[in-house]
Amino acid sequence: MTESDVVLVEVADDVATLTLNRPDRMNAITVELGARLHVSLIEAAARAKAIVIRGSGGNFCAGGDFHELERLREEGRDAMAPLFANFRAACDAIAELPVPVICAVEGYATAGGFELAQAADIVLVHENAVLADIHSRYGQVPGGGSTQRLPRLVGRQRALAHILTGDRLTADDAVSWGLAYRKYRATEFDAEVQSFARQLAAKDPAALAKSKQLVNRGSGIPLAEGLSLEFETVLDHLAGRSAANGIGSFTKGSSR
Repeated sequence: MTESDVVLVEVADDVATLTLNRPDRMNAITVELGARLHVSLIEAAARAKAIVIRGSGGNFCAGGDFHELERLREEGRDAMAPLFANFRAACDAIAELPVPVICAVEGYATAGGFELAQAADIVLVHENAVLADIHSRYGQVPGGGSTQRLPRLVGRQRALAHILTGDRLTADDAVSWGLAYRKYRATEFDAEVQSFARQLAAKDPAALAKSKQLVNRGSGIPLAEGLSLEFETVLDHLAGRSAANGIGSFTKGSSR
């Protein structure tokens, strides 16, 4: 398998689908896969208006590849760094991309796979999906963002209890915890994921990019500062052509 094969990229109807492609390892993360995912995300954002990340072989991603990790450990501490640095770069890039990034989770999304889903803008789950940070089951510490992103998503106590226990979450749990937006039945999952992504891709890209940026930037600053940022961004956007087109289409439609 070549480097490009570990992440497959397909673009259709302004939607880029990035497929983690190590089905024999439940799409476990390697140094190579993390690097390729990072590059693929950036390239896809230049070619599409929405991105879907999913896994091959019926699973999303089972986390880091322990076989590779064992080999890297034998080479020393510094040898392990790229495994985590490459994956972090891919996860961090999602927030910076101007297009919405959707994780379509089916099968297992555990450890690093669960952490990748946490980094997504939107998560859609298959009815049989299993999500969990299972690092504690194997005497490990989360290294892909769970200790930082999960408390921000679900609150300190719920996040810490989950990380310490490694309890499995169902698709319904993920939705109720706010870790996923929607659950789909098995028979409709693929079609609904694509329909959802195409719906986003059909919207004004400038508006979506600015809304995404406001949410991401606002989560790290005081409310008053965030509201001021929103105020300025809205005025700038309304002065542009895409907002004028949207307003024009609404007023013309309502006058009929």
